[in-house]
Amino acid sequence: MPAARVQRRRTVRTVIALAIVPLLAVVSACGYGDDKDSDKTDPAAAQQSPGASQAGKPAGTSASELRLGFFANVTHATPLVGLKEGFYAKELGTTKITPTVFNAGPAAIEALKGGSLDATYIGPNPSISGFTSTNGELLRIVAGTTSGGASLVVKPNINSAADLKGKKIASPQLGGTQDVAVRAWLAKNNLKTDTKGGGDVSIVPTDNAQTLALFKSGELDGGWLPEPWATRLVQEAGGKVLIDERTLWPEGKFVTTNLIVRKDFLEKHPDTVEALLRGQLATTEFINANAEKAKADVNAQLLEYTKKELPKPVIDAAWPNIEVTNDPLAASLLKLKDEGVHVGVTKDADIKGIYDLTILNKLLTASGKPAVQDAGLGKK
Repeated sequence: MPAARVQRRRTVRTVIALAIVPLLAVVSACGYGDDKDSDKTDPAAAQQSPGASQAGKPAGTSASELRLGFFANVTHATPLVGLKEGFYAKELGTTKITPTVFNAGPAAIEALKGGSLDATYIGPNPSISGFTSTNGELLRIVAGTTSGGASLVVKPNINSAADLKGKKIASPQLGGTQDVAVRAWLAKNNLKTDTKGGGDVSIVPTDNAQTLALFKSGELDGGWLPEPWATRLVQEAGGKVLIDERTLWPEGKFVTTNLIVRKDFLEKHPDTVEALLRGQLATTEFINANAEKAKADVNAQLLEYTKKELPKPVIDAAWPNIEVTNDPLAASLLKLKDEGVHVGVTKDADIKGIYDLTILNKLLTASGKPAVQDAGLGKK
């Protein structure tokens, strides 16, 4: 074969090969055939999400969807306001946010275990239970959200712990934060309870809305409840506050609500978690600077998710009982764990490693704010 023809064939093969290389790169970047759930990478989100570049992570770690849980309570003002004002959506960019409402923490933990939830706002005791029951593999607390906002409300003729003997008291759910609080307080007052509703005082895990109805009808004598339900029992059902939980804590501060993230989601999508936290930080500043607008947002969201908004006197009375903060108040978590173990609803285990405040503290220090502490319970 003439040398000229050989050279032409080699040239054509070279041109074709060079043309194929960029096409293969495009196909590879598209990630075809692997987009089944929120843990799969969305390349567009990875390139466009505000969190991707700021997290210092390589492109390709943004989640296509973030499934976020929370409760329709005043103590969950942060997610309610953040969703309403669009702070999360702005920071998450092309990552879709899918909200899910829960009545209490244990149900949210089960959703996290089942893989149908990526992150949730939740109380400390379910966070501990979820961590210990999975040997630390399920979740990490990445921020605090709320302090305070829980009280024991009782019938007007009940004036002390002793008066509760033989009575029925509600909590939102067995093993939840308020459930542990009421059992621990009763135990300190020498009143026994058990997880089946027996003992000196019967603890009846009950949906918050149902608690209000049963309290009105006289079937319940009280409830240890988060806001706005504690205030609703007072204003709508003639109850009185026997114990404001803030009075049981130094400086009146204790963790009521945390933000937790499924551990594998945090590891796969740190930039998405960073975007979520940026949204929370913006929301916290907004709430603390705009109380009236924040209350209006919470009420609008309660109407959206529960089909009923709060009367203005109720939300006005409930609002001062909470403090919106990014500090997880980690020192209070140890006491809460010990109380949960003591009353038999929490497994005793080492909770070191339950916190991962790395991203939160990075964002706080970058904005000139002090870092928050993990009380020695941070990443191992």
